[in-house]
Amino acid sequence: MPSFKYPVSSFRLVLATALGLGVLLAVAGCDNLRQTRLAGRTMGTTYHITVAHGWLDRPQGLEARVASRLEEINRIFSTYIADSEINRFNRWPAGGEPFRASPEFYRVMTTAARIHRLSGGAWDGTVRPLVDLWGFGPAPATGLVPDPGEIEALKNTVGFDRIVPGPEGTLAKTGEVTLDLASIAKGYGVDALAGLIRAEGLRDFLVEIGGEVAASGERPGGGPWKVGINTPRAEAAATEVYRVVTLSDRAMATSGDYRNFFEVDGRRYAHIIDPRTGYPVANAVMSATVLAPDCTLADGLATALCVMGPEAGIAMIETLPGVEALILTAAPWDRIQEHRSSRFDPAGSP
Repeated sequence: MPSFKYPVSSFRLVLATALGLGVLLAVAGCDNLRQTRLAGRTMGTTYHITVAHGWLDRPQGLEARVASRLEEINRIFSTYIADSEINRFNRWPAGGEPFRASPEFYRVMTTAARIHRLSGGAWDGTVRPLVDLWGFGPAPATGLVPDPGEIEALKNTVGFDRIVPGPEGTLAKTGEVTLDLASIAKGYGVDALAGLIRAEGLRDFLVEIGGEVAASGERPGGGPWKVGINTPRAEAAATEVYRVVTLSDRAMATSGDYRNFFEVDGRRYAHIIDPRTGYPVANAVMSATVLAPDCTLADGLATALCVMGPEAGIAMIETLPGVEALILTAAPWDRIQEHRSSRFDPAGSP
């Protein structure tokens, strides 16, 4: 099955979160006759699904339908499939006829445009040239700081506002841009699988792709699902959990820069690039976790918060109904400082 591919160091970040989640699910699980578990690889990482059900209504053929749905999503969003929809969009000439998008691609682009606007450009799906320049793309990392002139030149190729949504699912380019939705596509994949499972008539389940999660109803044995936030330290074990969040009928996504970075002359350069400056963020944010009604929104906002920092990030979250966040920053004496939105409550959804 075709899949996304990400740099190995990025994979470690999402895998650590996923493994922490798996430990919690193992604790929360119960009789295997009343649950179905699926696992596999997709989008350069892993996925895990747990469905709670009655003794006699175990879903049949769900694994094949999940695999088929993930294949469809990859055919749209993977930049590693030559004829994927996103690659066809990237080859589409600027200033010409609008690109006619599929309903799914257009839906994600609409959410992406909203996150770009809300974050003041801190999240930008066209930042890929700068990510590659800094050595955090698919090519082997160099561990070198780019020339400032190169950074300034590539900034001229970045700008999500150069993509203009039009009527009837069309997208127009007003400039040459390279679109990469890796920071939001896993969240959409989670939402898509959740929709597939609901269409099966099932209401109690948890879906996770690379650490991004959607929970519905109750876990096997009753009670809300419990999901772990990985401790945001490079030396932390993959199963080391910083905090447990109770989740039901909500989505959660976490982004961080604590595993994918390099150091030059004592300065740390992490893989999350601020598209407004062209440089890696340096605001002490270790990770950002977002709870939202859907995982597409949560995924993109988590990345945006890492760029925006705690003050501006929490201020933005407070304007969004049904959205909460926890931002963790590095503090003196190797401490972790928490920044919470007003209604963030790890013990239960607001």
